[in-house]
Amino acid sequence: MQMESERRAMRRFDMRLPASVHVSGVESSDFVTETRNVSAKGVFFYIDRPLDAGTQIEVTMTFPPHITFTESLRVRFSARVLRMESAEPSGRVGVAAEILQYEFLPSGKPPDDAFEVAKATNH
Repeated sequence: MQMESERRAMRRFDMRLPASVHVSGVESSDFVTETRNVSAKGVFFYIDRPLDAGTQIEVTMTFPPHITFTESLRVRFSARVLRMESAEPSGRVGVAAEILQYEFLPSGKPPDDAFEVAKATNH
């Protein structure tokens, strides 16, 4: 029996991290999910409806300090759905997506001037 060789160019890391997924060009298409694994080139997660291969998505997630070894790091990346995997008993389907580009987002802390504006308008 011959073993199938590993085809992935990048190592995958099992990471169960909260993520939000937006399907490009579709209104009301934001999903909250949890990643199953992440690599430098891709991500795998489950959602409650199938997506066609080639669908463009945006995924936003936060890497916690125990992964970054510094502060939490919010990242948003554009990705393309590569394939769907069969549904879980819950009805959710697995999505494997290729990361095309990414950007680091500011932390959830509002800028100093945003606090001043909110304070001035809420008295």
